[in-house]
Amino acid sequence: MSPRFRRRRPTPPKTRSEPALYGTFGARLQILAAALLAAALLSSPARAAEDGGAVKLVAFGDSLSAGYNLPAEEAFPAVLEAALRKEGYHVDVTNAGVSGDTASDGLARVGWSLADGADAVILELGANDMLRGLDPEVARGALDAILQELRTRKIPVLIAGMKATPSLGKEFKERFDPIFPQLAEKYDALLYPFFLDGVMGDPSLTLKDGVHPNKAGVERIVAGILPSVRALLDRLGQKAATTR
Repeated sequence: MSPRFRRRRPTPPKTRSEPALYGTFGARLQILAAALLAAALLSSPARAAEDGGAVKLVAFGDSLSAGYNLPAEEAFPAVLEAALRKEGYHVDVTNAGVSGDTASDGLARVGWSLADGADAVILELGANDMLRGLDPEVARGALDAILQELRTRKIPVLIAGMKATPSLGKEFKERFDPIFPQLAEKYDALLYPFFLDGVMGDPSLTLKDGVHPNKAGVERIVAGILPSVRALLDRLGQKAATTR
């Protein structure tokens, strides 16, 4: 065929559809990013009480709350969570207990222990300071600093107090025991005066060491502290779904 009469392939008309498509896609990406950011903010612990998600309650302490020599499901955080959920509270209790920790050890790790967020904290530290006969003012200073950090983060606190054993002497007891109520007053924190109330001194509720609670002992602690935990959740606007 002569080049003169060769049929030319039609040229597509020029269009601005490409830039328009890119602009639409970019806008959609922006909308998607904004939606994802909003979802992340809504799912954060700080918004849990507002959007209906589970409230994150952190049990920050030592071996007494961590569940020394107990299965995870028999430790204080797990038993407390089960009791609260049975009453209709939508709450997750995180075990942030470390065996052997003094109040100063707790202060050293408070930042990363709360890295995943917390709506409220049960502060259970001081027992190891007491058992080791450490200067009560050291424990006071560390607990004070922890509470200051929690106040800065606007996290409500329930202080689970400790009491010195009589074997440490009257003077030590008079310096140690007031730490917890005094700090509770200073920081407007709730106070459960003695974490081992009803357990200490009862061999049927402790392990062979006579200090750490066994399964029955943990259940006794949870039953005792439960009203104080309800008051803590009340500060978050949380109510039980069932009648006690």
